[in-house]
Amino acid sequence: MERFDTIVIGGGPAGLMAAGQAAAVGERVLLVEKNASLGEKLLLAGRRRCNITNAEPDVAAFLSRYGENGRFLHSAFSRLGPSQTIEFFHSLGIRTVTERGGRVFPAEGGGQRVLDALLILCKKGGVRILRESPVRSLKIRNGRVERLVTAIEELEADRYIVTTGGKSYPRTGSTGDGYRFAAQAGHTVVEPTPALVPVRTQETWVKLARGYNLRNVRLTVTVNGEKAEERFGEMEFTNFGVSGPIVMELSSRVPDWMARGTVRFSIDLKPALDLRQLTDRVARDLEQRSGLLFAGALRGLVPGPLIPLILELSDVPSDKPAAYVSPEERSDLAALLKNIVLTINGLWGFNHAIVTRGGVSLKEIEPGTMRSKLCDNLYFAGEVLDLNGPSGGFNLQICWSTGYVAGRAGHPEKAAPPA
Repeated sequence: MERFDTIVIGGGPAGLMAAGQAAAVGERVLLVEKNASLGEKLLLAGRRRCNITNAEPDVAAFLSRYGENGRFLHSAFSRLGPSQTIEFFHSLGIRTVTERGGRVFPAEGGGQRVLDALLILCKKGGVRILRESPVRSLKIRNGRVERLVTAIEELEADRYIVTTGGKSYPRTGSTGDGYRFAAQAGHTVVEPTPALVPVRTQETWVKLARGYNLRNVRLTVTVNGEKAEERFGEMEFTNFGVSGPIVMELSSRVPDWMARGTVRFSIDLKPALDLRQLTDRVARDLEQRSGLLFAGALRGLVPGPLIPLILELSDVPSDKPAAYVSPEERSDLAALLKNIVLTINGLWGFNHAIVTRGGVSLKEIEPGTMRSKLCDNLYFAGEVLDLNGPSGGFNLQICWSTGYVAGRAGHPEKAAPPA
C-alpha cells in the first residue's frame, strides 16, 4: 500500500489550497475527490465570476464580519490574510479588479481561471489526484487516523486534511460528509443550517413582483415587534418570499430570531424621504397625472413591475381616477411605500444556500494549524468548520486562509505568507 505524507479529502477551494501548499513545502500529497471533476462549487462562486476575497483594508473590521467566531481566524489571517490572498493569486498570474463593496474578482476568466491556476499549482507540486472516489470512513485508533477507506481501496498517510465543505449546493458534492468524519473522531458538530439563502414568507402576494430587483431600499427586521436589525441595499421578491444581498446576509440569523417569536421584515421603498415628504410627493404625482386611473398614475411613484403588488396591498381600486384619490388614501399609500410588511416563516433549503452555518466546533480545533485537538493527525479547513460570513468574498477567504494554514501545518518554518 502506497503511503503519502498528506491526504486531502475534498477538491474544493480549501482542498486545492491545502494540497497545493502541502506540496509546496515538499510533501507527497494525494487529493481525494468524490466527483469526476474538482472545484464544482468554486465555478459557481460570485455568479461564476469568483469573488475571491474582499478588499476591506482593516483586518479587525474584516474579521468582525464573521461574528464571534471571527476571532478564531486571527492566526490564519496573520499568515494569509486578504491582502496576501490577492498577492497569492497575482503570483499565479491572475490579475484582479475591485468592485462595489470591496469585492475582488479575477480581471478575466472568472471561476474557471481560478480553478485552472490552482490545478496548475497542484500539478507543479506533484499532487496526485484521485477522482470519483467517495470516502466511506476514516479508521481511527488511539487518537490517530490510521487509514482512509474509499469504496475500492484503503489509503494511508501521516496526516489527513478534511476539506469536504458544508451542505450547501449538494449537487456540487457538498453533502456533509466531513461532519461524519468529524463525528468519527469524537468532534462536536454545531448543527448545520442554510446561510446566505432566500427567505420564505407567509404572504403569497410577493410573487406579483417576483424577479424584480429593488435598489436602495431599507429593510428592518423586528422580532415580536421590537427592532432587531436593519440593512440598506438591494433585494428582490421571489415566488415564495424574498432574496437578494441584504436578505441573504440576514438569513443566517433567521432561525435564531424565529426561535424567539414572530419575525417580520419591513421594506421601505423610499428611505430618502420621511413620511411627510413622501405624502407630499404622492399628492403631487397624483395631481400631475389626474387624468389617469390610479394604476397608471402609480408609474411616477414606483417601477412598473411593482405596480401589481402595490395595487394588491392598497385599498384604492386600480380603476379609480387619480383625481378622486382622497387625502386619506394618499397618506395610506405613502405609509405603504414606507412600510411593506412581510411575515417570515423560514428559509429555503440547502439546495439554494450559498454557504452553511454551523459545522465542526472551533473549540476543538487549533487555530494556528487547523489540527484537531482530539485526533493528532487530523485537520479541518474551509466550510466544514463552524465559520461563515456575509457575501462579498468573505467565505472564500475562509477557505484560502484555513487551507493555507492546514497545508503548511507540518512545516511551521515554511509557513510565511507568499511573496
